[in-house]
Amino acid sequence: MKRSCLISTRSSTGLLFFGMLFLAGCGEDQFADLREFMAQTGAASQPPLESLPAVKPQEAFSYEPGEAPDPFEPRSLKPAKGGGGLQPDLSRPKEALEQFPLDGLRMVGTLSKAGQRYALVRTPEGTLFRIKKGEHMGQNFGLVIDVTDTSIELRETVQDGAGDWTESKAMLALQE
Repeated sequence: MKRSCLISTRSSTGLLFFGMLFLAGCGEDQFADLREFMAQTGAASQPPLESLPAVKPQEAFSYEPGEAPDPFEPRSLKPAKGGGGLQPDLSRPKEALEQFPLDGLRMVGTLSKAGQRYALVRTPEGTLFRIKKGEHMGQNFGLVIDVTDTSIELRETVQDGAGDWTESKAMLALQE
């Protein structure tokens, strides 16, 4: 019996010794050098933060148009300020093609009837109209001044920023 106790004590002592060695190995920080490197690199690469500039209060702006037109209101058609110069007939009933902008209309052909030349014009909706010299089209009081085989020539009357009416020429070419 003495012998079995001795074996038991030796094996307990051996297990205790190896257990302490194992725990001593675990107690050492294997990544201490890595943690130190990361702390040094992180501190060196991060620039100091600059403080934000002071917020300046904005001064409120009030628009005083005086006699100038308000840029945010749609312009209305007014008589010319110049006293009876060029001016479209605002009381004239609008013709069918005057409800469309000129760039939305397409000349698709011509035809002649009793010596009169007509242009065939297609609207954005696909409706086909016949128009001749002296009729109106487009939203700028466009008067047809000539119809050729390849184009419709117009004289438009537009209002400038000062409220005066001016004329400009426009052309609608045949679309192939």
